[in-house]
Amino acid sequence: MLVGAAALVAAVAVAALRQYYRKPDDPEDEERRRRSQLNQVGRIVEGLVVELVESQGSVAPPPAPAMFSRHKAAPGPSGNSLRRLVRYSYSIAGVTYETAQDVTGLEERLCLERIASGQPASVKYDPSNPSNSILVADDWSGLH
Repeated sequence: MLVGAAALVAAVAVAALRQYYRKPDDPEDEERRRRSQLNQVGRIVEGLVVELVESQGSVAPPPAPAMFSRHKAAPGPSGNSLRRLVRYSYSIAGVTYETAQDVTGLEERLCLERIASGQPASVKYDPSNPSNSILVADDWSGLH
């Protein structure tokens, strides 16, 4: 009995250490999985493109951008690549959501030169969490 309890404690300790020291998931892979899942289970609603934001490095949107304008953020630290963020809005059950999607790497699905503020777009959202949405996936685009 004592040996079984010791083995159980050792197994739990090994699992805890493994979880603590495991390599974090690649953010790009996590985003790809999120897009794929939303593309499969998402419902479609009409929305509007708010703006296209291009920045160096970080994809955080500017603090208070002008609505319906094209904005080029200040460059970040050197060595970072250009990131593209499309901000968009949509309404579900009387609630309006405004969010953004990093579309870097999905340029083949979009025609960036044709993205305009106020442009209608189809948005796929998670029915169990309407704030989780996408404009573009690896094999789908809601941009008209």
